Amino acid sequence: MKQVLSCIQPTGDMHFGNYFGAVQNWVKLQEEYDCVYGVVDYHAMTMPYNPVKLRQNTWNLIINLLASGVKAENLFVQSLVPEHAELSWIFNCVCSYGQLTRMTQFKDKKDQLQEGQSEAFISSGLFTYPVLQAADILIYNADYVPVGKDQEQHLELSRNIAQRFNHQFGQEYFKIPEPLFTKIPKVMSPAAPNRKMSKSLGPKHYIDVFGEEARIRKQVRSAVTDTGDNVAGEMSAGVGNLFELLKAADRMSDHDSLMNDYNAGDLKYSALKDAVADGLVTISSELREKRNELNSDKKAVKNMIKQSSYEIRKRAQQTLKDVRSITGLMSIRY
Repeated sequence: MKQVLSCIQPTGDMHFGNYFGAVQNWVKLQEEYDCVYGVVDYHAMTMPYNPVKLRQNTWNLIINLLASGVKAENLFVQSLVPEHAELSWIFNCVCSYGQLTRMTQFKDKKDQLQEGQSEAFISSGLFTYPVLQAADILIYNADYVPVGKDQEQHLELSRNIAQRFNHQFGQEYFKIPEPLFTKIPKVMSPAAPNRKMSKSLGPKHYIDVFGEEARIRKQVRSAVTDTGDNVAGEMSAGVGNLFELLKAADRMSDHDSLMNDYNAGDLKYSALKDAVADGLVTISSELREKRNELNSDKKAVKNMIKQSSYEIRKRAQQTLKDVRSITGLMSIRY
């Protein structure tokens, strides 16, 4: 089977942007590919964070992923596989400074940190984390990486690093990973439908997959529909986002019926929002029930994921053993 690698940061609650955009797809890919999925806590350190909260978020995310259908044997925690950090350093010496300066996400996050703070601390880790991301992918010699169109740049850097490494050291060691373009809904913020759903924007901008029903319904009811600057004859971003959520929730009957109302000029926003809320609540209640079962024995979950990380680490150790030999570093015993 071809191998797929994908990772997610433990930055708090799992929202429907994460679920529809990545996690739901991860579950489906497990049936067709050899999948390795990482909870990348090293990456979460690039932005200001609380150590206790980071550890809590990591285990909470793992439980959420398991509740969503991700298989335990496919999951690892990045900090339990320290070879990622070692390979990242080696790749830092292969990647050019110019390549990193062209990474748009660094500019976006830097601007976010500096918003209202002229002297905000910007870590060098935030600048170089695309290299660690390349190590995450290449350490397992993944064939495919599931990406949306807005994530192509980081995968392209991984491909460039693999090619440069192979050329510099005179052997075709690393596979050149290919993007796996799947149908990934672009879920936008209910409060600002021109921006992607994100926790970093604040609580109004994301809907928690495991949130209480009343909270989910309230957030959908308050979702922006018309912003006042809509182009005549075009669907507003807010209304379009609600229709996308209906499709993502697999409520196609409601979607088609309400779309007919929209085309006829008879759409009631309240009916659209009720349908969206019903779809999200149905998904949430099923997943919340599974999560409650897992939370009833957290010790077993932790032992399971530590074991899966241990098994997955063996692959990473073999890669580092080879890379140390190729690059002239001393060999070590594991």
